[in-house]
Amino acid sequence: MDFAFDARTEELRTKLLAFMDEHVHPAEKIADEQRALLASPWDTPQVVEDLKAEARKQGLWNLFLPDAEYGAGLTNLQYAPLAEITGRSPQLAPTALNCAAPDTGNMEVLFQFGTEEQKKQWLEPLLAGEIRSAFAMTEPEVASSDATNIETRIVRDGEDYVINGRKWYISGAMNPDCRIFIVMGKTATADGPDGADIRRQQSMILVPRDTPGLDVRRAMQVYGYEDHYHGGHAEVVFTDVRVPASNLIGEEGGGFAIAQARLGPGRIHHCMRLIGMAERAIELMCRRAVSRTAFGKPLAQQGVVQNWIADARVTVEQLRLLVLKTAWLMDTVGNRGAHTEIQAIKIATPRAVVDILDRAVQLHGAGGVSQDFPLAELWAAARTLRLADGPDEVHQRSLARREIKRYV
Repeated sequence: MDFAFDARTEELRTKLLAFMDEHVHPAEKIADEQRALLASPWDTPQVVEDLKAEARKQGLWNLFLPDAEYGAGLTNLQYAPLAEITGRSPQLAPTALNCAAPDTGNMEVLFQFGTEEQKKQWLEPLLAGEIRSAFAMTEPEVASSDATNIETRIVRDGEDYVINGRKWYISGAMNPDCRIFIVMGKTATADGPDGADIRRQQSMILVPRDTPGLDVRRAMQVYGYEDHYHGGHAEVVFTDVRVPASNLIGEEGGGFAIAQARLGPGRIHHCMRLIGMAERAIELMCRRAVSRTAFGKPLAQQGVVQNWIADARVTVEQLRLLVLKTAWLMDTVGNRGAHTEIQAIKIATPRAVVDILDRAVQLHGAGGVSQDFPLAELWAAARTLRLADGPDEVHQRSLARREIKRYV
């Protein structure tokens, strides 16, 4: 395994680091100030649109998509260090580069499984940054960590499908630019006429935002925060929502397999950005430590603070190597061949980064939990990722079963 940056990665890293220093970090405070003046907190501040225009002009656009026709044509190994850089400003940088969830996962689904008509109508505007999207899977009435529990029904009626169900924490749904939902629900049941297998009962379907019966009820908070920059996390109710049968993605019963294909890249993208969040936390810890004095000497000379910073550096270096190995495996043997490593990074990275951010908050005292530093919001985002794309325990269960199977 050779994780040295190739010429293209080095070129893009140099451009992206400059873009972050010259445009993104200075825009963080401006974006908050502009948002406070908007008619709706879900509207996009002008500075974000300016960042998107500049990123596109510099060729820092759609870096996540490996296809050269639709995206940048980068491998996972090439994209990993770039995603890490964007993680230093997770509210602005991924959106500025059109590399933000849930749009990235939705674009990957449309790219891999969409028809030519679906790509034309929805993928191309998403790639152009003209619209946003949402992915509707999680439900409040069932344990959605097990996707086979999903209860939303997608029933065929002539040339249409009719959708009924209630979803929540549907990322992106509050954004006024959100024009399309990818909805996961059941098109069959085990006791139906076909007696469908438990993993062949689910399907995914495209539902335009303005379809009658689609009701975005409210924005859900995450540890008291509302994720304005990524379009929030909404409760959505579908009541007799009718869409053409041509809106089905792939085939009936293929939703579970599509979900697994979608989540593989999504999980590693989250972990890449988490490392960038940890790097930002270490930088803030060091700056704080050398600027504050307690009990007669700088915080930087306090043994406990030195231990925190040293442990954080060791942890980040370990995580980065595991993420890079996972990216390399995905490129060389595919997502299935990298299954163990994908689960390992999803277990290890959010957990470790939450711990680093927690120490950074502690070092900043009252400032650490305030809006004057990004740490509290970064902590909330990282902690949430121990649930998103499957909770820790699901990945631990699956990983353990694969390990044990080798000895049975």
